[in-house]
Amino acid sequence: MDQIEGVFNGSFELVENIKISPFSRAYTFSDSIYEVVPFYNSKAIAFDMHIKRLLRSSNELSIALDIEQVSKEITQLISSCSSENGYVYYQVTRGQDIIRAHIYSKLMDIETFGYVLPFSFKTKTLKVMICEDIRWGRCDIKSTSLLGNVMQMNSAQKQDCDEVIMHKENILTEAGASNLFFVKNGTVCTPGLSKNILPGITRALLIKEIKKMNIPLIEGNFDLTDLSNASSAWLSSSTKGLAPITEIVNLENILDTQEPIYLKCKEAFDYKFFS
Repeated sequence: MDQIEGVFNGSFELVENIKISPFSRAYTFSDSIYEVVPFYNSKAIAFDMHIKRLLRSSNELSIALDIEQVSKEITQLISSCSSENGYVYYQVTRGQDIIRAHIYSKLMDIETFGYVLPFSFKTKTLKVMICEDIRWGRCDIKSTSLLGNVMQMNSAQKQDCDEVIMHKENILTEAGASNLFFVKNGTVCTPGLSKNILPGITRALLIKEIKKMNIPLIEGNFDLTDLSNASSAWLSSSTKGLAPITEIVNLENILDTQEPIYLKCKEAFDYKFFS
């Protein structure tokens, strides 16, 4: 991979030159939050929404954050990218302990890290697997504590799958790194927001477009039977856009990637953000 432009605690340099302490709480406790900010034609997509969500995550974890400085650093990373299209990964950690300890010092300084990469926003079809949602109970916080996601997604990869769709006691939550949408009986369905679901930015942007088109939409509780009766399904995220699901390997269903409502949503979303 080419050299990656990054920033650490306000200093811009190549990622390979950045040094982080092994006592960083991101390393020892996943005591950190992050955002992935996509940009197209050198312009960030929904920048204010990403910044607002990062601030919410920091408030939930009582991490003091200079949001103006963070915004400047993300903007500068976008400007430094060799491509007009890409994304910024930006992480905020509570700080570094003198020695590993569950109870943190109130005097430590936060630690910030980000990098930028070129990215081609091409639609990819997905093969997915249903699995139990084993994650922690505050998935509405965009934390780096993603071990449950990692375990389930790597288990799915062994079945030649690209992603997972998770459920808690048969109630659908979200995918491993995306939100879930599906069409049932002419209505777009997506699990309602809760502490088990990250409030996805792409999810919110798509819902706004769906409402503009007066397409029936329900945000609520859905189970595996609802998904098995879907005519189409797709996942949404900052890097996936709207990615149609071709197959769910362990759920009996027939999904159509050319289903009219999905295509209408896809066309409207791409026109709004990628044209």
